[in-house]
Amino acid sequence: MTTHLNAETSHSTLSLPDTALVSDLFTLRDYLRWVSSEFYLAGLHYGHGTESAWDEAVALCLGALHLPWNVDPAVLEARLLPVERLRIIALTRKRVTSRQPLPYLLGEAFFAGHPFNVDERVLIPRSPIAELIEDGFSAWFPEEPPESVLDLCTGSGCIGIATGLYLPTCEVTLADISQDALAVARENITRHDVGDRVRAVASDVFDGLEGQRFDLIVSNPPYVDARDLATMPAEFRHEPALALGAGKDGLDIVRRILREARSHLSDTGWLIVEVGNSDRHVEAAFPDVPFLWLDFERGGQGVFALSADELDAHAASFA
Repeated sequence: MTTHLNAETSHSTLSLPDTALVSDLFTLRDYLRWVSSEFYLAGLHYGHGTESAWDEAVALCLGALHLPWNVDPAVLEARLLPVERLRIIALTRKRVTSRQPLPYLLGEAFFAGHPFNVDERVLIPRSPIAELIEDGFSAWFPEEPPESVLDLCTGSGCIGIATGLYLPTCEVTLADISQDALAVARENITRHDVGDRVRAVASDVFDGLEGQRFDLIVSNPPYVDARDLATMPAEFRHEPALALGAGKDGLDIVRRILREARSHLSDTGWLIVEVGNSDRHVEAAFPDVPFLWLDFERGGQGVFALSADELDAHAASFA
């Protein structure tokens, strides 16, 4: 049996004035339903912390109201103040019309359970490396945590700062070529009050880190290949291109990391790098290298680990 939506109910209500919407929508439940309907009708793309119109509506409403994810469900029946209703309506309109990712509109994203400042100077945190951080990188450091960690191509600083929060004895260096990104990273260092153990430095891959060695180098570098970059949904085009694209096969920066990382690792150190969908290019470029590809409980792909010894053994492949 085929059913047809009523034409009136299948059209967006964003053409209505704010006054009309505010006069008919009162509770948080009302706004969650309305926002999710508008997002569904708009055909938005999700991938910056949510996976559906409903999840995005929840994130928008809770973020607009400064409520935590684990808020008591009883709040669903709470009537919102007019100023709160208008804030949700304004954010919904902007999300639909601009296609900006929601974390940019809210100015905040969560990573490894912690909030981070974000704007269009940095990528929105979404790396599966969060799971490794939450586990303290115990698969590679089962007895003692690493003393020194480098977050290479740090962006917002989320990987390095979260590592410092989960491993309170380690010293962390955040490195990035972008001064704009480093400004955001320093905001997050201040936000989380970790300035005594976490520092941000300007570096073109390793060029600003001469003579420094680390027990763990973690990197989520630019790795999007030219084809994927050209076909990305509109939401991703708001993110800095410098942090996304890396040549035809997406490996321009990864090759440098593989070639230069060993001279910045301790003899028992580890390199962990995210390459996402470009994992196939890594395998094709370095067929003789025994990359350890990691599995994640919450999803994600394209993260490999290599030891200092493995980098030594395959140095010729990376030259």
